[in-house]
Amino acid sequence: MPPAPENDRVASTDPDGTTLASAADYRPLRAARSLFVEVRGLTYHVHAWGDAALATPDRPPLVLLHGWMDVGASFQFVVDALAAAEGFERHVLAPDWRGFGLTTAPASDCYWFPDYVGDLDALLDALAPGRAVDLVGHSMGGNVVMSYAGVRPDRIRRLVNLEGFGLPRAEPRHAPQRLAKWLDSLKAPQSLRDYAGLDEVAERLRKNNPRLAPDKARWLATHWARPDAQGRWRILGDPAHKRPSPMVYRVDEILETWRCITAPLLWIEGDATELAQWWGTRYSVAEFHQRLDVVPRTERHRLADCGHMLHHDQPEALARRLAPFLGAG
Repeated sequence: MPPAPENDRVASTDPDGTTLASAADYRPLRAARSLFVEVRGLTYHVHAWGDAALATPDRPPLVLLHGWMDVGASFQFVVDALAAAEGFERHVLAPDWRGFGLTTAPASDCYWFPDYVGDLDALLDALAPGRAVDLVGHSMGGNVVMSYAGVRPDRIRRLVNLEGFGLPRAEPRHAPQRLAKWLDSLKAPQSLRDYAGLDEVAERLRKNNPRLAPDKARWLATHWARPDAQGRWRILGDPAHKRPSPMVYRVDEILETWRCITAPLLWIEGDATELAQWWGTRYSVAEFHQRLDVVPRTERHRLADCGHMLHHDQPEALARRLAPFLGAG
C-alpha cells in the first residue's frame, strides 16, 4: 500500500480523498502531520505533532513507540491530554514500526527484536541528531526502549515504560523446540482477517479493549486499517509478525542491559492488567518488579480502571503522571 499523503489529520482521508472519519468521531486537539524517513532500507512513517523548533534541552523531542499490532496514531489521545496537562505544546514524534501502519515491511518472512533497536537508533539520528530525547514505549515498544536506553544512555533524558513486561524466562533446553516451531511456521502462510467496513474494524478494536470509547475506536480504525480495491478493510500490519521468534528470551542478558540505564525511569501499569492471560503461571507481575529493581532510578505507578492499553483507557490520567515526570529538571 502506498504511503498516505501528508496531511493534518482532523478527519482522516484516503489518498483518493474519500472521507473515512465522520464529524461524530474523535476530533484531535493537536493535528498530526506525516513524515517519511529512510531508515535502514525502509521508508518509515512518523506521526509528528508540533515543530522541531519547540524542542529545548529541558523540553526535548518526545518520542512515542507503540506495541505489537498497533500504530503510532494510537498515541493521539494521550498527546492531546498531555498538551492540556502541561499547558504547552511540545515536539512529539510517533513512528509506525517496520511492517506496521504506513511504514514499509522488510523483504523478510520474520521480524527480529534487535532490528527495532537498530531502527530506533537510526530514527533518532535522523530526527533528533546529536541530542537527548524523552522516550516512551508501550508494550513491545516498552521493551525496545528499555534495551535502547541501556546501550545508548546518553541519548535519553527521561525514559517511560508503559507495560513493557518482557517475556517469561526461557532456559537453554527450550531452544531446540523454539527453533523447530519457527521452522514449522515458515512453511505456513500467515494472514490477517479483513473486514467489511470501518464499523467492523472499530468493533474489533473495542472487542480487543472494551474500555476504548466508541468515538476513539472509530477514529483509530481509520489508522489501523485501510480499504483495498474491493472495498474490504485490511489491517495495516504484515502478517509475518504472527510468526514466533526462534530465539529464547535470555533474562540475564536483558537485566545486564537494564543495569546500564542512567536516565530516570517511569514505569506505569494498569490495575486491570493480568499477565496470566498471556503467560499463565509462567510469569508474574511480582517477578517483573524484581527484574525492574536493577534499574538505578525508577518511579512506579498503577492507573485505576485501566488495562494493558492504558493510553486508550485513561489518556488524561496517564498524561497527569507523565507531565511532572517529563517536566522535571
